[in-house]
Amino acid sequence: MATPEERIAALGMSVPEVVPPVAAYVPAVRTGDHVYVSGQLPMVAGELAGTGKLGAEVTLERGKELASTCALNAIAALRAEVGELSLVNRIVKIVGFVASDPSFHNQPQVLNGASELVGEVFGDAGVHARSAVGVAALPLDAPVEVELVAEAARSE
Repeated sequence: MATPEERIAALGMSVPEVVPPVAAYVPAVRTGDHVYVSGQLPMVAGELAGTGKLGAEVTLERGKELASTCALNAIAALRAEVGELSLVNRIVKIVGFVASDPSFHNQPQVLNGASELVGEVFGDAGVHARSAVGVAALPLDAPVEVELVAEAARSE
């Protein structure tokens, strides 16, 4: 059975470096068996991959891609906290924020980009609860932000 890292590679991706925080927080915190990953923006190589609001400057399809990028960054923060992704027992919850034009109501479809990537990477352990929230603005004018909660075993 393939490891999460092998599944990421099979998707033609790699786990990026952890995105440095843009304010006073840390990328992830572990308490007991749970890891809380801070909200991740769609950063690629230190740059925001897009700006604007869904339903205005950003299309649904592009928003979904950016949500996937956020999820990959969340996976990077998770791996940095637990050591290796095979120690993740379950992705418990994903919360996504979508900067939305007032007429935009497809936040769940945008967040499918994150949920689908997590499902491909973690298989059954990637089945999770989720919230998709439309907001007026996000940090750095990002279109989407994703945070997650995972349950993970301790490394030996």
